[in-house]
Amino acid sequence: MPGTVIRHGRQAYQKARERAKARSAAITMAGQDIAPIPMPANQVRRANADRDLKFFCETYFSHLFTLAWSQDHLRVIAKIERVVRYRETLAVAMPRGSGKTTLCLVAVLWAVLSGRHEFVFLIANAQEAALAMLANIKSHILGNDLLLADYPEAVWPIRCLEGEARRCTGQRYYGIPTRVGWGADEIVMPTIPGSRCSGSIIRVSGITGNIRGALHVRADGSQIRPTLVVCDDPQTDQSAHSLLQTAERLSIINGAVKGLAGPGQRTAIIIPCTVIQGGDLADQLLDRQKNPSWHGERTRLVYSFPTNERLWSEYARIRDESLRADGDGREATEFYAAHRQEMDTGVVVAWPQRYLASRGEISAIQHAMNLKLENERAFYAEYQNEPLKPSQLPSESLTVQMVCEKANGRTRREVPLSCNRLTMFVDVHNKLLYYCLCAWQEDFTGFIVDYGTYPEQTERTFAMDGARRTLGRTFPGAGPDGAIQAGLEKLVSKYLDTDFRRGSGLMRIDRLLVDMGYKPGTVAAVRHKVGGSAMMLCKGLGIRAGSRPMSGYARRVGQTLGHYWYIPNVSRTAEFPHVASDVNYWKTFLHGALAAPAGDPGSMTIFGQAGEHELFARHIAASETWTATQGHGRTVLEWTPLPGRPDNHWLDCLVGCAVAASMLGVRLQGQAAPNRRRKRYTQEDFSRR
Repeated sequence: MPGTVIRHGRQAYQKARERAKARSAAITMAGQDIAPIPMPANQVRRANADRDLKFFCETYFSHLFTLAWSQDHLRVIAKIERVVRYRETLAVAMPRGSGKTTLCLVAVLWAVLSGRHEFVFLIANAQEAALAMLANIKSHILGNDLLLADYPEAVWPIRCLEGEARRCTGQRYYGIPTRVGWGADEIVMPTIPGSRCSGSIIRVSGITGNIRGALHVRADGSQIRPTLVVCDDPQTDQSAHSLLQTAERLSIINGAVKGLAGPGQRTAIIIPCTVIQGGDLADQLLDRQKNPSWHGERTRLVYSFPTNERLWSEYARIRDESLRADGDGREATEFYAAHRQEMDTGVVVAWPQRYLASRGEISAIQHAMNLKLENERAFYAEYQNEPLKPSQLPSESLTVQMVCEKANGRTRREVPLSCNRLTMFVDVHNKLLYYCLCAWQEDFTGFIVDYGTYPEQTERTFAMDGARRTLGRTFPGAGPDGAIQAGLEKLVSKYLDTDFRRGSGLMRIDRLLVDMGYKPGTVAAVRHKVGGSAMMLCKGLGIRAGSRPMSGYARRVGQTLGHYWYIPNVSRTAEFPHVASDVNYWKTFLHGALAAPAGDPGSMTIFGQAGEHELFARHIAASETWTATQGHGRTVLEWTPLPGRPDNHWLDCLVGCAVAASMLGVRLQGQAAPNRRRKRYTQEDFSRR
């Protein structure tokens, strides 16, 4: 009897617990359910906004667009609307401060809320900039009450989250999950029956990030791909001055970005950009002769400058004197007001309403001329989108004299304290072995710390064909292959065993690559005998524009893909393990590094004094030329020897050192890490073993 009472008591207690749990769950679910959603406050206003981007901007974002539109603004808005509607492409450059990025972000909201695009991709020059774009859109959704009033089915569920992303999972609408997303790098609009933007997504990425193949899987299993892309200022100051980075980013835009919508689909793309220098990414996209499909729109702050230069020169003098005396330029403004009619003659500005009354300016013309006087170079680049003096391509500007002048005054074989990687490359020939050592910072800033030949030459200037001390003479009893192997063994073992001075400490070579193109079997034998894990064979490939770039290679099992290099899986083949590199890319990269000012990220300098490296400089800057070719949506500089085929062996050595650095993890800003696809072993594999 007591046992029965206890058992019944436990059952009653368990049922009570289950009822309490069910009550709690019902209360929680009721608290998470956001139904009912308010009706739109003004259906007519909303319908007009859905049809007209300009009306949408003026109605819901009047606090952002406070000045009257210029004719340039109206033309750009019309073009953006056309891109969104008909999935075209547009590159647009407007003066700094004209609101081009804000226009594009508002256009994104318009495209999503009106149901024209279900998946929008925002791309910037770096991941941080892309996240900032998404943060701006989030601010508009959370803080714009008029947007909430007319688009409640989209905005109300997000407002109910109260900024807590963890509430997304539990939110419901009449008991059905809304599946809203509020992440750091994407927004998923709530799934609401009847909503035109139900389940739409806005995602962001840096241009060098994981863009290719982007898709979103909905709760019902259906997949959507990006159909609208806004690629805001896809270049940086550094990339604009690098032909390689410009070509790489242009390749990404014309390849991965244009193909985001999927096979047989068109992607609407808007690229608001600023021209930094002639020939950069923005300049190429805006060039209607070279890239007519981008419908380039290049607007300016000033379309015609004043004809009375004398009065403006006097204005500049008065203004400078006022500012030097800690004034605010008021005297110059008074001079302008007194002579305004004459000083305004011939001037045509794009936006008459743009001037800073708070700083005493009285017209857009005065504002523009003040900007020009403050920094003429920046004015033409950022406000006119026409840089003053387009710099030449790195390979055109690099000369023997420039290479010699990159001497940094350090002693030979001294590794700078800022460097944590040391690489070496050996170029193999019948008569001589050429070698070079480079130290690297994490941002690919390089220092040539040593170079030479084995055997060492006594002459300051020599050619390989005329060298007096050769491998054959150094090892007289050996044949050609034996002499190469003996010399390579001595050179490799000597340098791998050397401690190089770095500050108060020492360091050794991290990676040594040896050219395998001439004698792969001999090089492999040296690696097994003295090279060890630090040494690896290397093969250079001249990837042409018509060939598939290494960045487009498919990842195969056991293969490592790096930045313009890869390590193939040579198992079950007759090949020796090696790394293959795109020498066209790396030669262009190194010419740009040597042309860059010392101290800039990615620049390169050489030990010693300026007059010590003339022969080395000839190998680098006077041995090969290039031809710019296009293919696969990219520009490639294809390098070929100059007539007479002068020695270029130290150039090949520099290429190998840079590839070795990349293999060790040295990367440019925004560059992805190498990716290796590992084989998944099966029981059959173990049985074979």
